[in-house]
Amino acid sequence: GQTLRLPIPDLTEERRKELAKLAGQYAEKARIAVRNVRRDGMDSLKVDEKKGVFGEDERKRHETEVQKLTDSIIAELDATATAKEKEILGK
Repeated sequence: GQTLRLPIPDLTEERRKELAKLAGQYAEKARIAVRNVRRDGMDSLKVDEKKGVFGEDERKRHETEVQKLTDSIIAELDATATAKEKEILGK
């Protein structure tokens, strides 16, 4: 077989900054998606409470659990985004 070698230049500082900015934009889109899921879950809990599936105390307990999960996922997203930006920028 034949071998094809393509020289790929190192990333310039400008390109690194563009990629870091892009990574930040993807992270923000992910945060928005998580918050939208949280909102839908909270709305669903309120509907279920009105239907009599469970009471107010149980709804509040579930809302607290949903909020804790949301906070955990957002923190993980932030940590991953920060690590990726540092990796891209070479710091």
